[in-house]
This record gives sequence, C-alpha cells and structure tokens, in this order.
Amino acid sequence: MSFPDFRMRRFGLCAAAAIATVAIAGTAAAQSMVVRSTGPSAAKYPTGAKLKSSDRVTLVAGDKVVLMQAGKTRTLSGPGTFGATGTVQASQSMGSTVSRMLAKGPTMRSRAGATRGDTTTPAPADIRAPNLWLVDYREGGTFCVLDPATLLLWRPDMSGDTALTIAATDKSETVAFVAGANYRKWPTETLPVQYGVDYRLSGGGLRAPVTIRFAAMGAMPDSAESSVDMLMAKGCAPQLDRLVDAMSETETAGG
Repeated sequence: MSFPDFRMRRFGLCAAAAIATVAIAGTAAAQSMVVRSTGPSAAKYPTGAKLKSSDRVTLVAGDKVVLMQAGKTRTLSGPGTFGATGTVQASQSMGSTVSRMLAKGPTMRSRAGATRGDTTTPAPADIRAPNLWLVDYREGGTFCVLDPATLLLWRPDMSGDTALTIAATDKSETVAFVAGANYRKWPTETLPVQYGVDYRLSGGGLRAPVTIRFAAMGAMPDSAESSVDMLMAKGCAPQLDRLVDAMSETETAGG
C-alpha cells in the first residue's frame, strides 16, 4: 500500500469514528428520563426509567408523566400516545429557576420582599421551599443534606411566632420561629446531623408529627440532570418533587 493510500485509509477510519461518536452522543442526548409518573399507568413508566428516542408513551385518562430531556421537563397528560422525545421549550425563567433551586443556600432573610414583622399576608399552604437544600419540615421522608453545618429549616407561613420541637433517640430541642421569618438554623450544637437516624418533628404549625431522616449528598450537583440522578439514588423524594415542580412551572410547550 502506498503512503497516499495509507493516509486516505487512515483519514477514512478517523472520519468514520468521528461520525460514530457523534451518533452515539446524539442518541444519548436524545434520551428522556421519567422524573414523575402518576395515574393508572404509573407502574408502566416508573420514576427513573430511561426512554429512547424511538419509544412511544401511551397514556390513559388520569395519567400524567413528566419527562426530563436536555435539562428541561416535558409534561404528558393522558389519554394519548406521545413520542418519548420532542421539542421542549422553556420560559426565560428556566435557567434562573434551576440555578435558584440548586444554589448552595439562600441568605437568612424573609420570603419574597416581606420584612420582619410584616404579617398581613400568610403564605398559601401549597408554597414550596425555594431551594433544594432547605428542610421544609412539613415533608416527611429522606432528606439529602448538602452541608450539615449550614442546614436550614424552612416554613411557608411566617405570619406569627411558633415553636418546632425536634426529637431524636433520647434528645430533643425546640426551635423558635419569630413572625416575619421563614428560616431557622438546624440546632447542630445540641442535635448534630446524623445520617440514618429518625428525627420526629412536631409543633411549628404541623397538623401531625413528621418523621425525617438525613442522607449524605456528597459533591454538589452541577446540573438538573445530576441532581435528579443523585436524589433518586438516595431516595430523597420530597426534594425531587420540589425540583420537578419548579421546572415544570417554566414549561411553555409540551406534548
């Protein structure tokens, strides 16, 4: 084989490899992941399931499936049959919403422009914590902790003073919230964060006691996709729901 022929063959092999790499990357990028599934077909499309671009999603009345694709969510509602991937548009607030949800933590301030002592507008019961790493003490289950030293408790209604009691094994601590404030630091001095230990929360406006336990998050996720993967792996369902809700609100086109 002559040298020019060898060079041409080598060029052809390199080009073929490059094309294959692009094709594989394109296939991976086209995948969607189920991040929420409710309704009669929930078992058919469980949370965490990966769907190829060629897959079809068939839903019946009452079904709702939220897919994550390329860092955006796409909500499908039954009845109907849908492609697993599709054009996903998001409002201009998508980027800022994800950044806010994944930020290491908010400053110790009151909610949305309210000032300490402003008690005229109670927060609606369905308001969610504005950040993944805030402990919304209404939500039971496993909570992924990013930094135990800066862990904050959060409440939606700051219209009055209240006291939250936290109990674990043979210890308990009361945390006081004053009117006009949403945040209070977890009492790490008297109740250090321990993983795999049940904490029973009562008072603080709760209708019934709530039990939570902590899981170590490790490295801070740098994207919506990596956050979803980590939260699923650790079983931190309340935080996953919070992220999916926030992202779904920025959708401008679905289906």
